[in-house]
Amino acid sequence: MQEEKAGLVRALKLRDLVLFNLVAVLGLRHLATSAKFGPGSLTIWLLATIFFFVPQGLAVIELSSRFPKEGGIYFWVKRGLGEGHGFLCGWCYWINNVLYYPNLLISTAVVALYAFNLGESPLKDNWVYVLISTVVALWIAVALNIVGLGTGKWLQNVGAIGTYIPGLVIIALGIYGMFTHPAAQPITTTTVVPDLTNFSSLNLLATIAFAFAGLELASTMGDEVENPARNLPAAVFVSAPLIALAYILGTAAVLWLVPQSEISIVSGFLQAIVHGSRNVGSWLAWLAPVCAALYTIGNMGGVGAWLTGPARVAFVIGLDRYFPAAFGRVHPRWHTPYVAILVQASLATVFLLISVLGKGTTVEEVYLILLDTQILIYFIPYIYLFLVFLLHRFREGSSPGVILTPGGKPGALIVGLSGLCVTLFAMLVATIPPPDTPEPLRFRLKVIGGALAFVALGGLIYWRGRRSTAAA
Repeated sequence: MQEEKAGLVRALKLRDLVLFNLVAVLGLRHLATSAKFGPGSLTIWLLATIFFFVPQGLAVIELSSRFPKEGGIYFWVKRGLGEGHGFLCGWCYWINNVLYYPNLLISTAVVALYAFNLGESPLKDNWVYVLISTVVALWIAVALNIVGLGTGKWLQNVGAIGTYIPGLVIIALGIYGMFTHPAAQPITTTTVVPDLTNFSSLNLLATIAFAFAGLELASTMGDEVENPARNLPAAVFVSAPLIALAYILGTAAVLWLVPQSEISIVSGFLQAIVHGSRNVGSWLAWLAPVCAALYTIGNMGGVGAWLTGPARVAFVIGLDRYFPAAFGRVHPRWHTPYVAILVQASLATVFLLISVLGKGTTVEEVYLILLDTQILIYFIPYIYLFLVFLLHRFREGSSPGVILTPGGKPGALIVGLSGLCVTLFAMLVATIPPPDTPEPLRFRLKVIGGALAFVALGGLIYWRGRRSTAAA
């Protein structure tokens, strides 16, 4: 295994990792979702920051400084709980992201139209346009990341800038609006108190936790990072506050600029830019199309990040022989796990075809079930993240170079339990059907059954891999 891993190149520096975290975690589409809920979303963002995002960051900092290895969360879980749990964690992490691409790419294709003032044109519902643009975008990201992480990282770097600049624009327009125009949605001590007894509030908390996930992704490339024990934790220290501020201040800006009844879940952040630039003057009419173009580039970078990170998990599982050995191959020229990347992208293309061509058929219903199970599958690795964080802290304690969570073992216990409780809560909420669901029991059976089916499939692959390894 070590000989093959030696073929990897340490191409990522601290700057690359900070930008990687930004493009992997920050999604401006979440600003519209939360602003649509109302000013109470600001309190929910704050709660999620304190009880999930900060614990996630502290856990990743400690584990990445303790074990800066390729595979990241897969390696941490395998080291702490054994190969079976390591595989289950890595499998859920990998297969979930294969399902994630179609959603991200289809929304990108729709928002890209706004860059050409075609946001309300029939193209957004034209499957030929959607399919061609999404598949081309996916395979551009694949090509850049196969020819070398030193090349592919520039897609992620530019994508991070393309994501963050529109966020800064929204915040700046919101600040300008505060001094020049009344709020579209009054933000007062009364309105910021969410009603945590209704489904919408609980669902938003789970959605916001999902929006905050991803700080662990860069750690999957530990053997491709320059001085990983130092740079991986440092990147979290730098990027996490930037992400939290962008989400909270960006949501406040959208709330101030756009009436709640007008907010579009797809293009709400662009609406904020349109309203805000209109407040400044008609000469800023160009700003929204430019930000739409930047956002499109940002989402391309996000696809690149979520393509290359989970592929490293599949790569290490391949080295461990639980996936076919080909997954563990490194390209002789470009020094990347090209087979893992190609398989992942090919599966994502299949799901893209299913999601676009299956509209209005039973295929679409199957795809929607997969989307409903996505949060359940995605948060399984986070259960493992907080469990192994506590396990390694109490089992191994302090070691040279390890950046420990403040507060000693009591502090670590608070951090781990806080993150674990929010994760379990988000998974529970994902199984609760929306209020207007005609058959709640059927919804629960589909969501829970779908997640269990994926876990069972992973178990079957692991069992076959163990048999093959034992036979060899």
